[in-house]
Parts: sequence; C-alpha cells; structure tokens
Amino acid sequence: MKKGVIAGLGCGALLLIGIIVLALFGGAFAYNFNNTAVEYEADAKTAWANVESAYQRRADLIPNLVATVKGYAAHEKETLEGVIKARSEATKTTIDANNLTPETMAQFQQAQQGLSGALSKLLVTVERYPDLKADKSFLELQSQLEGTENRINVERNRYNETVNIYDIYTTKFPGKLFAGLFGFKEMARFKSAPGSENAPKVEF
Repeated sequence: MKKGVIAGLGCGALLLIGIIVLALFGGAFAYNFNNTAVEYEADAKTAWANVESAYQRRADLIPNLVATVKGYAAHEKETLEGVIKARSEATKTTIDANNLTPETMAQFQQAQQGLSGALSKLLVTVERYPDLKADKSFLELQSQLEGTENRINVERNRYNETVNIYDIYTTKFPGKLFAGLFGFKEMARFKSAPGSENAPKVEF
C-alpha cells in the first residue's frame, strides 16, 4: 500500500515538474516572440514613415512648380488649380502607422495617384511653352522631381519588405498562437497601380 502511495506521489511530482518546465518554456518563447514582433513592427512603421516622407517631399516641390508655370502660363488656370487641389487632397490623406489597413492604404494611394495625374496633365501643358521648358528653375525642378519619384519607389519597396518580414513572423506557427494574444495584426502592403512600378518620367 505504501509503495503504491509513494509511486503515486512520484508520478505526481514528475507531472508537476513537467508542467513547470512547459510553463517556463512557453513563457520564455512568448517573451522572445513578443520582443521580436515588436521590433519587426517598429521597423515596418519606420519604413512607412519614410514612404510618407518621400511623398511629402514631392508635395513640397509642387508650390515652386506651380509658381514657375504660372510665371509663363498664367492663363492655364484650370490646370494649375487642379494641381493645387490634388496636392491638398494628398497631403491631408495620411495614415496612422497603427492603422495600416487595406482600406486606409487604398485611400492614401488614391489621393497620391490623383496628384500624380494632375502633375502629368500639368507637364503636358508645359510642352506648349518652349521658354518655360528652358527655364533654369524648371531644369532644377526636373532633377528634384525625378529624384523624388525614384525615392518614393525605393521607400515603397522597402516598406513592403519590412512588412513581409513582420507578417511572416507573426503568422507562422507557433508564433501565430501568440500574435492574437499580444495584439499583433497583419499589416497592409503597398499595392501599386498597374504600370506604377516604374517611376514616372518627368519631362519639361
């Protein structure tokens, strides 16, 4: 009888030790998972901030562009106003890095594409003014706009790369089990419109 009790106690102790070991292992994994996920999420948010910064740089160039065009073609009022309005829409459409959903991303992209379209229309108009195309300010703006469009493309790609790392880490098993527990959600990727994978060619 005593032997059975002792054996039972021995099995119970082993079971308790096993539970403690599993709890410690699970706790350590959860701790490491959370810290790594936080790091990857922060990298993605920083990458998004760089995307917005690149777009803002483009927006900052537009007032000078409009002013230069206006000096040569003030009567192109409708086109100039279209660019100003599109710029306003683009700059007020921002996304909180904590709310990068497919819906908010689509709104952001739509606003930026609206500005791209307005700029394209303006640049077509410029073709009718040879003196404007030869203006030194325009030549400088051409260089800056081309550089900015390239930077936008680079930053969008970097953002998608960092989001991919974060999403894979938080959706792979067994990390997926802890992702929901710690509040980690899938982040939206930047989806370019057809043909926009190449930076627009800016010609004056």
